[in-house]
Amino acid sequence: MEAIALSWWAVAGAGALLLLHGGLSVALGLGLEKRLAIASARTVVQLTLLSWILVPLFAWPQWWLVLPMCAVMVALAAWEATRRVSRRYPGMLAGAFGAMLLGSGTTAVWGTLVLLQPDPPWSPRYLIPLVGMILGNALTGVSLGLDRCLQDLDEGRGRVELLLALGATRWQAARGVARDAVRTGMIPILNAMSAVGLITIPGMMTGQILGGADPIQAARYQILILFLIAGAVAVGTLVAVGLALTTLLDREHRLRSDRISRR
Repeated sequence: MEAIALSWWAVAGAGALLLLHGGLSVALGLGLEKRLAIASARTVVQLTLLSWILVPLFAWPQWWLVLPMCAVMVALAAWEATRRVSRRYPGMLAGAFGAMLLGSGTTAVWGTLVLLQPDPPWSPRYLIPLVGMILGNALTGVSLGLDRCLQDLDEGRGRVELLLALGATRWQAARGVARDAVRTGMIPILNAMSAVGLITIPGMMTGQILGGADPIQAARYQILILFLIAGAVAVGTLVAVGLALTTLLDREHRLRSDRISRR
């Protein structure tokens, strides 16, 4: 069974439901109308541009085109992750980029080269959607973990400084901060994995089923993706939090709260 081709009229019909969202925002004084309009416009523009880019990439799958595309996606994900954090520290964007590259890059390579084994290995039909799904979830984990880490170091610096004054090393003093930050970053993907199949049907499985794929194969693909995402979120969040703690707790075992600034 082939997928039903969608017209722009069908897309516009779905978009009409956003008028209800906007009307509720106005009626209840939520102040979300502007954000809704911007988010809707970005959705249409960004996904349309992506489709235009993917058409020639699928037709001409060259590694020197596919890999730079993935690198740009990682950079944009790092920027988006840091943009959501309420506090900042010097080098946070570079740290987020390294965390996203390490966490998402390693899991994407594992998923394509070892598990899926497409031909060629950099096949954009597999690699780019895989990287996109992993990055979309990893940036949430990284942003939540960084936000919790910086908040704890800023608002709870008295406790950290007390531990340092009592002779604790910087890693001993920051252990609780790191634990809570990584746990916070992992919560969304753990919640998603707990509800999948019983309450929700994830986007990839839904897309494959609508495209005519065998539901059993669609379920296997979705399980693989969720496991890869969980690994990327864990590694990315841990690396991002670790780099933040390395910057804000120096080698002299001092908390450099002066390096934390609020947006």
